[in-house]
Amino acid sequence: MEIKRPTKQVYSNYNKEDQLVWETLFNRQMELLRPIVSNQYLKALQMVGFKSDKIPNFIDVNMVLHNITGWSLEVVPNISAQKEFFTFLSKRKFTATCWLRTMKQLDYLEEPDMFHDVFGHVPLLLNQNYVNFFKGISEIALKHIDNLKAIELLGKVYWFTIEFGLINEDNCVKIYGAGIISSKGETENCMLSTANKIAFDIQTIFDTNFRTDIFQDCYFVIDSFEQLYNSLTDIELLLEENLMEIDQK
Repeated sequence: MEIKRPTKQVYSNYNKEDQLVWETLFNRQMELLRPIVSNQYLKALQMVGFKSDKIPNFIDVNMVLHNITGWSLEVVPNISAQKEFFTFLSKRKFTATCWLRTMKQLDYLEEPDMFHDVFGHVPLLLNQNYVNFFKGISEIALKHIDNLKAIELLGKVYWFTIEFGLINEDNCVKIYGAGIISSKGETENCMLSTANKIAFDIQTIFDTNFRTDIFQDCYFVIDSFEQLYNSLTDIELLLEENLMEIDQK
């Protein structure tokens, strides 16, 4: 049976278990992340005001986002369809759920909840190069929204950057992808010495497949968020070249 999810955040609806889930996940992840997550994430986390003892109120979050980068949250009940998702991004709106997993679901959830969407994604929406990349890739996607192959290739870029990206920082490889930041298992997995860490390259990303049901077996490493933003030109050019090659086969 399909679970009916909320379409707007009614803050008074959060109960004690919701708060306990947020607090437990927040504290557990911060203990793991502090030495290995991007300093830019930690700085943004403080700026946006997230704390373990208070589930974020989207009204407050939107005020901070709007004042710094002009972005805001758009509440959705579950994962948005591709066209809706990219359309919102192109308008500087990030789609986020406002419901939380239960205590029994702390370590595994089939669909993204508020902890993933908000704790994982939102802080870096305060980074200008990051949101410029986010908006840019959405605009490219909307140009090709009816081309399944193009969306598949752009989906790989999204997966290996926004969701599971790593960054060179302070002579170390650190985490910035939301899918890692919000997951204890993925955090531990990506820091293993055996994890395959690959220098950021768009064509290599296009050529790399991934699975959503296992820990990742490779991660791409950017040098900076400026590099990520500047890659939009290459993404658009290489996308056209790859689509042309496919059409010629």
